[in-house]
Amino acid sequence: MSEENATVDATGIAGAEDGTDRAYLIVSLDDSRTRVVPLPDGAEVTFGRSRGATVMIEHDKVSRMHARVVRRGPHIVVEDLDSRNGTRVNGARITGPVRVAGGDEVGVGPAVAVVAVTTQLRRRTLVGSASALEERLAAEVDRAVRYHRPLGLLMLRLDGASDATEAALDRVAGTLRRMDGLAEYAPDEFAVVVPEAGREATREVAQRLCAEASTRGAVGVHVGMAVYPHDGTRAGELVSAARAALRRARLAGGAEGVAAAPAEAAPAPGDLVVADAQMRRVYEMVDKIAAAPITVLILGETGVGKEIVAEQIHRRSERAAKPFVKLNCASLPETLLESELFGHERGAFTGADKRKIGYFEAAAGGTLFLDEIGETPVALQAKLLRVLEARRLTRVGGTAEIAVDVRLVCATNRDLEAEVKRGRFRQDLYFRVSAFSLLVPPLRDRRAEIALLAEHFARQFAQELKQSPPALTPDARELLEAYAWPGNVRELRNAVERAVVLQPGVIAAEHLPVALREGARAGASARVIRDQLADVERAAIVQAMEACSWNQTHAAQRLGLSRRALIYKLEKYGLKPPPPSSLAR
Repeated sequence: MSEENATVDATGIAGAEDGTDRAYLIVSLDDSRTRVVPLPDGAEVTFGRSRGATVMIEHDKVSRMHARVVRRGPHIVVEDLDSRNGTRVNGARITGPVRVAGGDEVGVGPAVAVVAVTTQLRRRTLVGSASALEERLAAEVDRAVRYHRPLGLLMLRLDGASDATEAALDRVAGTLRRMDGLAEYAPDEFAVVVPEAGREATREVAQRLCAEASTRGAVGVHVGMAVYPHDGTRAGELVSAARAALRRARLAGGAEGVAAAPAEAAPAPGDLVVADAQMRRVYEMVDKIAAAPITVLILGETGVGKEIVAEQIHRRSERAAKPFVKLNCASLPETLLESELFGHERGAFTGADKRKIGYFEAAAGGTLFLDEIGETPVALQAKLLRVLEARRLTRVGGTAEIAVDVRLVCATNRDLEAEVKRGRFRQDLYFRVSAFSLLVPPLRDRRAEIALLAEHFARQFAQELKQSPPALTPDARELLEAYAWPGNVRELRNAVERAVVLQPGVIAAEHLPVALREGARAGASARVIRDQLADVERAAIVQAMEACSWNQTHAAQRLGLSRRALIYKLEKYGLKPPPPSSLAR
């Protein structure tokens, strides 16, 4: 976003001082530029290829004067100007003047304009937009990664009369530092970016915000908290973590809810949605291995639900009454990761002012889940291997050995066999952590579960918001099942949550993110090609397995794959060896 647009955006968000609603259009163009166009009373904004248009769009699907948006008092109207390809509102082509409201999307060729209306009339505090939040949070996460600095994110919900919540928001803004960021995420819901703040510092900010917001007014205040790197290492993960914590704070009730929670809410056993044959096989294996003390390696792309599988292994084991402790190995630098895993003694390094137990000790008697184990530095892998084999550890800066009784479950989205060959992962540690492997397929390969998961999330969010469960329309189901879901279950969850918050009651295709609609259209032909390639790949695997008498190691070498990659593809295509008698013949 340009500096000019950022200024306009901030002005629009801040609200109007003359008693009228502030309205504007957030226009996303096909070259990834974003423009903010104010809509004061009496404004007329035109779209077209002509230089005389307010928003000029150089595209062959856009007419010279294509459409216009007019504001008259509280009413905002969109009208198509007899364009060749038509104008869309929330994905549907319009035939005459159509009144729109905040949150509606106007499509002109490749451009999409989102109507935004600030209905809180007395807002004086400068509040950023949702797009500004995404940019700021992404920049702060990048800084945290580069310089190993902490970062906090708060989600703040204010419930009450408009005047009271505006006053509360002013008081909240007054407590923030200049470096902190305040942005509107949804109606009556705000995000606070807190740079250079770890868990305790972010918690203190959250408590201060609650105290200030609830002073001198009947305002319900709830805060959800997430901290980099413990609750997420990406902007989207932190938002999901903070919103999950906020939901739990609202369910707990009270005027001051400060919830510090991991990135994903822990599902109860009955919350599982399993409709795909591959996932049924996964959970059948979970039942078989849960009681055994064997180390488990869970493989799969980011966001497929590896953590949920790990927790189910713990819940169904004899260790279920003991702690289930989670650590993302990619979220911490090597020196800090060692301290987090094994603990440290007082004075072990600068800042170690007291003894701290590590994750292994914290999980005593229970299960330790190490996510992204493939990101562990090589130097630390030898120490980790020793602890796994000896079941004893030494805290950083200490000399005494401490016995540990922990069941280890690991996860990765990397091909660890390939990492071993590259020298990035120790072979002996790989053999130790992969005593048993489970492959979690991506969501695009589990299409039978997509609509069911969407309905499950919709019911869950509606219950938390005290709304009636929304229904998915047929076009919404079709769109969800046509999309490729590169972000897997996490992306689906966020898309459904957005729809429930912005459009309670019924979820139709136009209520889902624009990226889904565009991605589904673009992915239709790509899916046909993928299916054709899958048929060829399946035939090649069958041929190689038969030529090698179903020896996986030899067949993998013949195909130029790692054995782990071959196992995944065998699971994906449901290929099993024939009975021994037929192999003998």
